[in-house]
Parts: sequence; structure tokens; C-alpha cells
Amino acid sequence: MQTDTSKIIIRFALVAEQPNSRDEERLSHISEENSIAGIKRYTGFMRGRDLFPLFDHASLEANPRAAKTGNVTDDILDSLDRTPELFPFKSKGILLGTSDYEVLQRNRFELRFTDPASEGILDGGHNMLAIGIHMLSDVLDEREIGKITLWEDMKEAWESTRGTLEGIKEKFDFLVPVELIVPSDPEDVNSVQQFEMSVLDICAARNNNAQLTQETKSNKLGFYNEIRDRLDPVIAARVEWKSNEWDSSEARPIKVRDLLALAWIPLNKANENKLLPLDISVTPQNIYRNKGECSKQFDKLMAHEGVSERRDGPVHELTNTTVASCFDVLADLVKLYDKIYADFPDAYNSNGYRFGANSIVKIYDPARRAAAKDKSGFVVSQPTTHYMNDPVKHRYPDGLIMPLVYGLKGLMEIKENKVVWATDPYKFVEKYLQDIAGAYRLVLDMARFDPQKLAKNEASHEFAVGEFEKALIKHRNKIAA
Repeated sequence: MQTDTSKIIIRFALVAEQPNSRDEERLSHISEENSIAGIKRYTGFMRGRDLFPLFDHASLEANPRAAKTGNVTDDILDSLDRTPELFPFKSKGILLGTSDYEVLQRNRFELRFTDPASEGILDGGHNMLAIGIHMLSDVLDEREIGKITLWEDMKEAWESTRGTLEGIKEKFDFLVPVELIVPSDPEDVNSVQQFEMSVLDICAARNNNAQLTQETKSNKLGFYNEIRDRLDPVIAARVEWKSNEWDSSEARPIKVRDLLALAWIPLNKANENKLLPLDISVTPQNIYRNKGECSKQFDKLMAHEGVSERRDGPVHELTNTTVASCFDVLADLVKLYDKIYADFPDAYNSNGYRFGANSIVKIYDPARRAAAKDKSGFVVSQPTTHYMNDPVKHRYPDGLIMPLVYGLKGLMEIKENKVVWATDPYKFVEKYLQDIAGAYRLVLDMARFDPQKLAKNEASHEFAVGEFEKALIKHRNKIAA
């Protein structure tokens, strides 16, 4: 849904300016590090009906957390229904921010959200969602209200009933706490730039009470943009880039830290060849057991001046071609992860073994399950792969194949300071996974098919890398012969 960037005029019922001209005179004698950082705020109350322009034109793109219905919105709706007179004191309200504004008469402000990624509704998305549902409940029945889960659902209902809502808007006279932050001098370039640089920190701090994840903050910094652009659109659409963003009853979301963990496979390759501007890596086993550490290390890398530069306020732009090449490889890794998960059971069995004989492995076979006396080895619903959500026959812990996924590093090489595939990885896995699976049985037996022991052991990962490297040598010798 496109956001209308035309001017929005909002009206406060009551508003106070901080700092006002008298305050600014007093603050002018304070040292710069203790002064207010070029930011002014207007705090007060707005009537519900005066929020209409925000519902018409604003988005939640700048809000680090996506809003969806749940206990939080239920509590807000209950307060609006039962004690609307106490709502302005029970709620932290809505935080707005923009660098393009004009103070008008009669407590009115003209706002332009020219950069929806960093301007608009900075905090209070759940309040806005609940208030929107509260007003829509006057024009929609319970069944239609029950269909609203996300902000986008509410906006769609809002637009379809906008004319009806306009006719009853005067009844929405409840007060809502609203805070507007703006640059202290919108005509001064330095003041505006300082404001834009501060907005992300303000968003993060305000959202800490809502358990804002590190990944959500990093998403706002633009650290994931290059990864998102390279992924298959089907996969990118399922990634929870910020908290609460993804919602579906059909499949589980992909956590962004799962992607960041995989990114360290090519990034480790780059670091081993001293191609990164700082010495940074993660141990192979941490890709499975400590994805939080992978995320922190990723942020440290992306924030380095030799990797990215700040553009458009807080948003970073990738400038390092080596890191960019690692993201190209990552786009393949997520699909190869699924391919190995789907193909490994048959590849293992092709060596005369029985993958399904292990109690940790469950099989999807409705006919066999119906005939079996012991149904413990079967699953009722069909398993799917982690990223593409493709149906598979076996369900087993990902830890069993994580060393093999890391082993794909053995197919990577360096060309012109870029990490690239030495050969087509999809065709290679198709051709050589059976051989690698046969050798990999040794690792599985040593770990006794314990996915935790297997995935948390560095030696198992390096063994897999070695097997892929040996298979690559065999492959090249065949081509050369």
C-alpha cells in the first residue's frame, strides 16, 4: 500500500512546546553536550476524530515494531470502551516525527512525511491499530472486525468505510496522548541532519519497553537491505525483518537471524582470506547454537566504515564488494539448505543405510501409518523445508545436517576479492550428495544421531568441508580427463 506524502494537518486539543522560546534562552548557557540535541517536541492530547488525517495518510513503516492484534490491543480496546476518560493517562500514546513541518494557528501543525522509512508514526503503532479498530467497530459487524489482525487489514477496512466514518467522526471525542518531535530549526541543514540521525535512537529507546529486538533495530539501519534484495521474493516475503511483521496461519515465519547465521559461511571464507576490513568471524558451531552471537557479529561488521556508509540519516548503504559477494552466495545457501534437508535421507539410504530407522526421524506416509501398529515413527501432517516451505517426506532436527550446510564452504573460492561458487552448487549437490552422505555416516555414528552433539561440534563441520572439497577435486578431475 502506497503512503500519501501530501501534507497532513493535525490538531491538538491541548499542546505544550518543549523547549519554548523562554526555555531556549535559559538552555543557551548550558554546555553543548548537556543541551537538547537540536530537537523540539510538542506534547499534548488529540481527539480521536482529529487522528483521521493520520489514518488516511500515515503508515507504520517508521515504527520499528509492526503492529498486530493481541493482548496489547485487547487491553487498549477495553480501556477505550470502559474508561475513555482515563485513556489519556493510562496510555503512552503516539509518537510522531518529521523534519518537514510548519506550526499553524489554533494548535494545528502541517506535517509532511517525505521519508516514510524514518518519519511518521515512530511509536504507538499498537495504539493506532486499536484506536482504528475501536472506531471501525461502529461501522462494521463483529465478524468483519474479527478479520482484522494487522495494520494493513485495518487500513483496508478504514479506506472501504471512510465515507461512513466521516459522517460519525464527531462522536470520537476521547483524548489520546500525542507527542510530535521535530528539528528545532527546520530551515537549518545541520539541525535537520542532527534530527534525522537521532530519530532511530529515539525509536529504539521508546520501543525498548516492547522488547524491541536487535534485529529490528538493525533492519532500521538498513543492514539487511542488500540481503532482502538478493533473496528469492518468496523467501523474502516470509522473513520477519522486524518484530511482529510476519503473520500467517499457513507456515512459520523465517527469523532474520537464521539468515544472518548462514551469511557467516561465506563471510568466514572471506575472513580466512583476509578480505574483510576487520578480523571478524564466528565459529562453525555458533551458526547453529548461538545465532544471537551471529547477529551481533553481523552488526559489528556492517557498521564498520569499511563495509557501509551512512546515507539518508541513519540508513546505511553497503559499499564493500567482498561482503556484497557473500550476500550473493547467501541467496543460494538458503535454497541449498532446503535441498540438502530434502535430499539427504535418500542420499543416506542409497549407501545401504536406513535413515528412517533412527527414532529421531519421523516419516510422512499416510498409508503406511494407517497400517502400522506402532505409529510413533510417523507424522500426521506433511513436513516442509525451512525456507521455501516445500513438502518433504521426512521430518528430523536441522542439527543433523547443519555440518553439511556449513560444508558448502568447500565449494567456495575467491575471484577478484569476491567469494564465488567454484561450480554450480545445485548441480554439484545433486550429483555428489550420495557420496558425501556415505562418508558423513561416520560423523552421525560418532554423535549417535544426536543433533545437539553433531551441530555443536566444530570437528563435524570441518569434516563436512573436507568432504565437499574432496568431491570438488574429484569433479574437476573428471572434467579435465
